[in-house]
Amino acid sequence: MLGIDSKAARATWSALFLVLFLGAVYLIRETLLVFVISLMFAYLLYPLFDMLQTRFGARTPALVLTFFLVLGLLTAFGVFLGSHVGAEAKLLAVQLRRPGLEQQIAEWKILEIPVGARITEHYSEIVAAIPALALRVIEASSNLIDLILIPILSFFFLKDGLELRNVVLDIFDDRRRAMESLLDDAHTMMLSYMRALLLLCLAVLVIFSVVLHLMSVPYAILLASIAFVLEFIPMVGPISAAAIILTVSYFAGYPNVWMLAAFLGVYRLFQDYVLSPHLMKKGVELHPLVVIFGVLAGGEIGGVAGIFLSIPILAMFRLLYHQQRKVISPQY
Repeated sequence: MLGIDSKAARATWSALFLVLFLGAVYLIRETLLVFVISLMFAYLLYPLFDMLQTRFGARTPALVLTFFLVLGLLTAFGVFLGSHVGAEAKLLAVQLRRPGLEQQIAEWKILEIPVGARITEHYSEIVAAIPALALRVIEASSNLIDLILIPILSFFFLKDGLELRNVVLDIFDDRRRAMESLLDDAHTMMLSYMRALLLLCLAVLVIFSVVLHLMSVPYAILLASIAFVLEFIPMVGPISAAAIILTVSYFAGYPNVWMLAAFLGVYRLFQDYVLSPHLMKKGVELHPLVVIFGVLAGGEIGGVAGIFLSIPILAMFRLLYHQQRKVISPQY
């Protein structure tokens, strides 16, 4: 009657709802990040939980046993690795203050560019800032609320996952079959991705620890542990780890830095073109260009958290795209 097209009105309201939804997501992004990390942690535990549940036939005992086993494993791993890392970190702190290091930095050149001279101008400030920076990193990574919430939320995700899935399916009752297919694909994708990511990080820890030790690289366990943690961050993490390893080795007086750089380059090629495709062949299935775009865009939007979540989010969009194509073209 008023000349308003119903389809145009629905499209406008849909667009407005989407904008409001994205705005709300942005406002509560820190809270959502805790939930997303908890969900990803739950997917790391799910294979063990599923195996124990199949064996015992009861959900709650299997869930409790899963958390006890994982807690014990993490404690033992932390005690064993932490003692070596702590000792090497103390030695590195002493090395940073040794006489003559400032002169060595001043003479450092990259492609005949006096990079060291730039660093040595602020060397004392850099060294003095390291303890404060380390303290801030520890404080940021040891938020007690988040550390307590993540395992609790993961417990509920595992315990009530089926019920939450059914609630989502009931909401989309008119498209139940399509949503059920999408959730099954997303479940398989996340299981494959988290398993592959954990195996890739563990491979870095083990291989780097062994090879760096055999090459007599100073602080081998410490550097391998740093590479292990940074491997969880797509693209940016491995590059940062390689830069840290080479820089620390050079200023620690390691004589075969170029051999070390060659090892890091060969291992990266092996992981990117052999190990990672093999582990993720049933996972995210994203083109490298899409991954690079997602990592850069995620960094712009959400910093380190955006980089970390970029690949799973892109993989979800890929699943949504293929699901929509199935709906539009049933023969697809």
